Amino acid sequence: MELRVLQYFLAVAREQNISAAAESLHLSQPTLSTQLKAMEEELGKQLLIRGTKGSRKVTLTEEGIILRKRAEEILSLVKRTEDEITHSDDTVVGDVYIGAGETDIVRFFAKAAKKIQKQYPDIHFHISSGNAEYVLEYLDKGLIDFGLLFGTVDTQKYDFLPIPAKDAWGVLMRKDSPIAEKDFICPQDLWDKPLIISHQQGEDQYLSQWLQRELSGLNVVATYNLVFNASLLVDEGIGYALCLNQLINTSGSHLCFRLLSPKLEASACIVWKKYQVFSRAARVFFRELQELF
Repeated sequence: MELRVLQYFLAVAREQNISAAAESLHLSQPTLSTQLKAMEEELGKQLLIRGTKGSRKVTLTEEGIILRKRAEEILSLVKRTEDEITHSDDTVVGDVYIGAGETDIVRFFAKAAKKIQKQYPDIHFHISSGNAEYVLEYLDKGLIDFGLLFGTVDTQKYDFLPIPAKDAWGVLMRKDSPIAEKDFICPQDLWDKPLIISHQQGEDQYLSQWLQRELSGLNVVATYNLVFNASLLVDEGIGYALCLNQLINTSGSHLCFRLLSPKLEASACIVWKKYQVFSRAARVFFRELQELF
């Protein structure tokens, strides 16, 4: 399977029309159709559902959806590789790719990036947000250089650098809620409340220990991946969100944030694949993080 044909396939998936895709690729429609048909024959699977005479819209089959995702990853990795090889001279240029969840600890990345840009203005930074599963998947596929993770690290697969800062857990709630007047929130305060919790792997056990209850025995009305979305649920009065501090600006809103008591903190670290060969730009960024820590 040629990279060129993968690009053709993605163009069709994007345009949902073979004629429009051919025009964007500066190809004739018969040429593009022939290439796509050859790809389907090579894979032994139908990838596209062509529209009837009255409709020229093209949709993807289940196999086509899988190929689109993989093709995007493959072409992204090829571009990164080409950039790293092209820029492997004395001038440090290139891109640094980071995966992270929502946390104020990302400020460390911002501080390092700001300092680096003064000396190396041609280094660019790309931060992708997602939960731990997302970060590890992208690390394993080589689509990011570093990941920011909370909790334990599989040291057989990854190397890591601990971050000398911790995030504190608390409760995001409406200011008119019954427990908003309290300075700190205890486990007993939440036993009878509708809860909104993160569905990130491992955090359920973490929170369950602090709550002194199994989550299955509590009133968990919703789960979230991004805390901003959770804040909208809280604002509408759906429940109380357990989340990390300093993520939602509650000033001028109906919301407030209260820390947990006893204190519950989350330790984070920078993670990368074992034996990973970094680009020059990634090495510069990593050295800056080490100095910063």
